[in-house]
Amino acid sequence: MLVVRPIEALSDNYIWLLTDGGPSAVVVDPGEAEPVLEHLALEGVTLSAVLLTHHHADHIGAVEELRAANPELRVHGPADERIPGVTDPVGEGERLRPAGLETLFQVLALPGHTSTHIAYLGAGALFCGDTLFGAGCGRVFDGTVEQLAASLARLAALPGETLCYCAHEYTLANLGFARWVEPESRALAERLAKDQERRDQGLPTIPSRLDLELATNPFLRTAEPNVIAAAERFAGHPLKTPAEVFAALRRWKDECYD
Repeated sequence: MLVVRPIEALSDNYIWLLTDGGPSAVVVDPGEAEPVLEHLALEGVTLSAVLLTHHHADHIGAVEELRAANPELRVHGPADERIPGVTDPVGEGERLRPAGLETLFQVLALPGHTSTHIAYLGAGALFCGDTLFGAGCGRVFDGTVEQLAASLARLAALPGETLCYCAHEYTLANLGFARWVEPESRALAERLAKDQERRDQGLPTIPSRLDLELATNPFLRTAEPNVIAAAERFAGHPLKTPAEVFAALRRWKDECYD
């Protein structure tokens, strides 16, 4: 059985440590080496593979140091020249069983935050990097708004019980914006109370279930009348498609909230 533990790194990153009862472990998006090495020692496991979602430094910064400590380390990631150290490039539709694990993962291409962003889906767990956050989504860097909207629509179609493991603790801030969009939402109020309590106890708000995101994340609710109306008020004109609603929401958050 896949066991996932968070490793806190940098200011607000989560590096995910994956084990399944054996002597090996896999990490997802290691931006910092020291906390990974500390957790490996605490768990008494050996790092056998790394999964990378995209090229940003806070997701790949530890790869060279981890490979120096273990030259046999397998590093899976997008085929992107901006990511040094990838030993096994992977892309859309591929299936992989990382060294040291029994879990089989499907690779999903999710461009938008970056042009080559990918995610890993296996055992009911989605490692989605910076595409989907708790109650939010990533900014658009070298991808496009249209790509990110399509990528999130793809994730929205996954089973509701899917556990979403994003790479940052942004949930409370994102819930603040979500309440701008749907101030009367009871589901949002309940989620905010629960997630605030978790943070007050020093606990992560992640993973979140996809069905919770569908109920509270405005970027996954672009077909909902309340969300459409709020986005149209910001845009100042009618919005004809969910992609247009998404673009307005993303611009609203970028320009007025963040």
